[in-house]
Amino acid sequence: MTHEVAITGFGVFTAFGFGAQALRDGVFAGRPGFSPVTRFDPAPYRAAYAGTYEGDGPSVPDVPVKPGYTPAQADVLDACAAEALRMADTDAAGAPVLLGTNGDYAAARSFWEDSAAGHRPADRRMLDSLPARLAQRLGERHGLGGTRLAFVNACVASTNAIAHGAALVASGAAHTVVCGGAYLVTEDVFAKFDSGKALSRRDRVRPFAADRDGLLQGDGVAVLVLEDAARARARGAEVQARVAGWGMAADAHHVIQPHPQGLGLAAAAGAALRRAGIPPESLGYVNAHGTGTPLNDVAETAALHCILGPHTGSVPVSSTKSSTGHMLEATGAVEAVITLLALRDGVLPPTAGLTEPDPACDLDHIPSVARPSDARYALSLNAAFGGVNAALVLERP
Repeated sequence: MTHEVAITGFGVFTAFGFGAQALRDGVFAGRPGFSPVTRFDPAPYRAAYAGTYEGDGPSVPDVPVKPGYTPAQADVLDACAAEALRMADTDAAGAPVLLGTNGDYAAARSFWEDSAAGHRPADRRMLDSLPARLAQRLGERHGLGGTRLAFVNACVASTNAIAHGAALVASGAAHTVVCGGAYLVTEDVFAKFDSGKALSRRDRVRPFAADRDGLLQGDGVAVLVLEDAARARARGAEVQARVAGWGMAADAHHVIQPHPQGLGLAAAAGAALRRAGIPPESLGYVNAHGTGTPLNDVAETAALHCILGPHTGSVPVSSTKSSTGHMLEATGAVEAVITLLALRDGVLPPTAGLTEPDPACDLDHIPSVARPSDARYALSLNAAFGGVNAALVLERP
């Protein structure tokens, strides 16, 4: 027997602040959330902007935020989990915890700075640099189950966490799963992307635009509660959306470049659609990976042509990274929440600032301004270095 998978709660944080309304005021309003970097001195780097939360928007409960300060991943995860569990209003004792994270780099950095200065490392967050520790801490704080896993495969990490959580619920192995992801902009990761010339030198990201020149990073944390839909209905819970399908695939093409035809992404999306039991033309929206890099956007366009075939021109597509920036391990979880809100609110978020699409990206773009919609199904796509790809199909409740 296959169980339907419901999302009954979520908590989310981005450059626009904490909660769903912050996303509506930012992402759905077509606002870019980028500002000059203040958490470290960007002078040594090519890029100088990121989508960091600077206190403009709803604050994270019990987490102080100020310019130049990086909050602890564990604290923001805790706040998002508390909100997700409050919204779900369920006893999640025993629920597995599945997180996409590569650890808290700010904690690791303070350790090495103290050591280099000849001091005993003093940051009590030091262990939070270990990805598994963050999943363990979240489980301990909220009395969740003994299964606590961290997914570290870059920009599909939290998408995979959701997919694995959905598989646990669908198979009956768990009736409730807490899953999500986290990344907060830190100098270490910023420097790596900058040295690889992946970051835009401008103050905006331009996915699918003719003049796109790279991505910008952004803060992102999201936690979702997945639940057996029958159990949720029986207890009178409000279902936010249904995880109808999921898929994962590797294209084995290149260590950092996507397959030019997007074959891995198309394979992941095809698997998600088959699991959902719907044809491509049933999709009413695609939240694209859309990084704004020259290679990714063309490859993803090719993948969408492969997925949608003759229906490509009639399915609306946008990249919300134009507002949030690229949130790395947290991307899939935050974009799942954005896609959920698009279905619930009947409004599709735009690609902020898109005025001149690249002719090679011939899609039904949603440029700059949100679009009303009655979509029932939406597809959220993510890809990562190493040729890994993941897709989720969400259904309106």
